[in-house]
Amino acid sequence: MKQTFIGFIIWMIYRLLSLTWRLTLVEPPSLKKSFQERSSVLFAHWHGDELALLQIIGIYRIATIASQSKDGEIMNTAIKLFGAKTSRGSSTRGGAGALRTLIRLMKEEGRNSSFAVDGPKGPIYKAKPGVFEVSRLLKAPIYPGGVGCDRAWHFPKSWNQTYLPKPFAKIVIYWDEALPPVSSDEDPRSSKLSERLENALHHARGLAQKQLAVQNGE
Repeated sequence: MKQTFIGFIIWMIYRLLSLTWRLTLVEPPSLKKSFQERSSVLFAHWHGDELALLQIIGIYRIATIASQSKDGEIMNTAIKLFGAKTSRGSSTRGGAGALRTLIRLMKEEGRNSSFAVDGPKGPIYKAKPGVFEVSRLLKAPIYPGGVGCDRAWHFPKSWNQTYLPKPFAKIVIYWDEALPPVSSDEDPRSSKLSERLENALHHARGLAQKQLAVQNGE
């Protein structure tokens, strides 16, 4: 109950803060078409951008995996209040069952899923194979995303360099063109797949920051 209450408080504070933000979403035509057709897609982003991205998980019909730890229970409560569906598990406990539930949610409910690809503990900016495994199983494209934010509280001691946008921040979330679904003969642990996604994520972040600079007249 304690974790559930903390999760509710976090959601409420975040919700009030996010109402002040000025958000710009940039989506390629193929992504908008997928939304219209309710065909599942995968979103990839860096772990440090999570706090800026939480605001869109409801409108993007996200299903994701939440850890079975106490911290995971806090996040599970908050994520559900944002409008997402969760599957409980981690790489060390319940991971296989959580993955099966995630895939079921995407297949049966037309949900999309979001992956902080360098999580849960790093190393930073290094893509893990999970997103490629789900892409291969569901034949789902992967949309790399980048975030630009003009004012934020930064937490430099965190391994993922996370930040929380300040009140009235301008935020640009830029989804670049999708990487194609991972084929059945490709290895999700392939370093080539990881490198391709890492480059795409850096590119998307650069485009988001460029769009933000244009908005600020720079």
